[in-house]
Amino acid sequence: MLQTDAGAPGETAERWPAQVDLILSAIDTGQHARKNQRQDRRNRYRVRARLRLFSDPPLATPWTLYTRDIHSRGLGFITPHRLPLGYGGKVELPGPDGGVLSINCTLLRCRQAAPGWYEGSVYFNREQPHFALPVAKSVTE
Repeated sequence: MLQTDAGAPGETAERWPAQVDLILSAIDTGQHARKNQRQDRRNRYRVRARLRLFSDPPLATPWTLYTRDIHSRGLGFITPHRLPLGYGGKVELPGPDGGVLSINCTLLRCRQAAPGWYEGSVYFNREQPHFALPVAKSVTE
């Protein structure tokens, strides 16, 4: 399981709002109460990321995302920003090896999760194998 509380490049851990942990915990609890119909299993991955949409002005400040989970084709997040569905961009986040990854993506979902907070997901335009879960090996006798 990948798990980290790393911030985006150049940011400090003190900037992680207390509401983020509360909202992520509530979302996780709600998901365990219903059947998971996701096709791909996800890794818990709690990092601060930045999203730059291709439609944003060139000098615009990137959108802040607090990631929930990740897999080879996308990631789930929460954010205090209502983001436009279907828009493309680049997400920058700390990778599993400690380096910074910049991944082309498309915004699939962004809906209100709590007052002033939105839950969403992005789809990676190319598979990211370093976030894939290892395949379980069967043991035969």
